[in-house]
Amino acid sequence: MDNVGQYQQLAVTYATEYGTKLVAVILFWLVGRWLIGMVGRMLQGVLERQKVDPTLMRYIGNFVSVTLNIVLVVAILGYCGIQTTTFAALVAGVGIAIGAAWGGLLANLAAGIFLIVLHPFKVGDFVTAAGVTGTIKEIGLFITSINTPDNVLAMVGNNKIFSDTIQNFSTNAFRRVEMKCQLSGEADHVAAMLLLREKLAQVANVLPDPQVQVEILEFTLLGPVLAVRPFCHNDHYWQVYFDGNKMIRESLAAAGFPAPMPVQTVMLQKQFAC
Repeated sequence: MDNVGQYQQLAVTYATEYGTKLVAVILFWLVGRWLIGMVGRMLQGVLERQKVDPTLMRYIGNFVSVTLNIVLVVAILGYCGIQTTTFAALVAGVGIAIGAAWGGLLANLAAGIFLIVLHPFKVGDFVTAAGVTGTIKEIGLFITSINTPDNVLAMVGNNKIFSDTIQNFSTNAFRRVEMKCQLSGEADHVAAMLLLREKLAQVANVLPDPQVQVEILEFTLLGPVLAVRPFCHNDHYWQVYFDGNKMIRESLAAAGFPAPMPVQTVMLQKQFAC
């Protein structure tokens, strides 16, 4: 009976000790998580007042949240009597292993930070990045989402974007529309150039300054090829492109310019028998 009583007393002692620690750990975790959330909200408020970019705010918020959660876990383990120095060394070793295994992922993360800091483009810009042309939808931690003109969502790694050439079509106030016009070799190219400059200036959303450029670009067997280049805002590029091509066709036809037709010269040589 004495042994049973000792075991019961020992069980009560351990249950009281570890039960108290378990309750304390739960309280520490709940209070710690509440404090981390409060710090995150305070940090977000400060960054919003400073008008920090929303994507950069998310970077900073995630970094602070992860760091504070690691500190909270280490503190709880230390309270429970676990050697946190060993745990910290283990975490560092795991971090090195993960870093080596996921080097590309970390490179995308670093490139994403540089994209936010250097700000080569923002959400809503029309760009060509890493060979993908479209509108920036989101700049994420590891990838950037781009909506292409044919409404396909392309997700490109930030490191690939940052290491390649970036063309931002939304930065400047206007851009040049590239079109060509094939003339017949029999057509009066000077009259055609004057006509196209006049007609294209009347197309909707074509800017009066800079003026429409129409010059001879090259020559083919059919005749001279004109470079037709109006200017417009980036939002109106495709409208000006399609309306401009239609205007070229209709204005030249209405003015009676001959259509370019392939011409071949055949030379016959008579041979006289001796």
